[in-house]
Amino acid sequence: MRAIALRLPNTERLLRLLAWAVLTALLLTAAQAFAHDLSEANKSYVQSINGPAPMPFFYLGAKHMVTGIDHILFLIGVIFFLYRLRDVVVYVTMFTIGHSLTLLGGVLLDTGANSYIVDAIIGFSVIYKAFENMGGLKKVGVAINTKLAVLVFGLFHGLGLATKLQDLTSSPNGLLVNLISFNVGVEAGQVLALLVVVTLLNFWRATPSFAKGAFYANVLLLLGGVYLTVVQIMGYLAS
Repeated sequence: MRAIALRLPNTERLLRLLAWAVLTALLLTAAQAFAHDLSEANKSYVQSINGPAPMPFFYLGAKHMVTGIDHILFLIGVIFFLYRLRDVVVYVTMFTIGHSLTLLGGVLLDTGANSYIVDAIIGFSVIYKAFENMGGLKKVGVAINTKLAVLVFGLFHGLGLATKLQDLTSSPNGLLVNLISFNVGVEAGQVLALLVVVTLLNFWRATPSFAKGAFYANVLLLLGGVYLTVVQIMGYLAS
């Protein structure tokens, strides 16, 4: 019994360090990950495509989601306190509906939007979710439907994706097929990111340190959202 008692704290400490390491790595690599602008990295390649190219656009969509620190931080905030798979599916579906609508509609209808402003709002979505997770809304007496909030912010995340695709100035030939492929790629990347995040959170939740560290983890999320928002505001002012 004594040997078991000595192992449990070590296991707990390992899981806690792993969770903190992942969150810290996400924040420390924010500048690099946030520079994943598709219009800069893939513009020349996409401009050379004339016609349907589902696989390249699927890859671009998955890459954008997996490397998109803004999207990942928001998803972490959304599912942070969701313990049931059903709840995770419901909230992620709301987010998916939101960003799919504005991604498809924004590109097909050629709706223009300033990328700095849209990305600043996306950064603010991370701030909002972290603040809500910390109990901030209750403390100030504000009640917001969380599912509706996730849907609304999903619309802005999709608009951000749309602005990236519009910057690619891809050929109208095969646009619908390529756009759908990109969106499917985004969903595939989202599933991969969620698998990692949910697995780590479940490990961490099984330890006593989760109750103690959850607040501070959301402080890190909030700081990450502040950083992303400030970067975009500064970019807008400098443009």
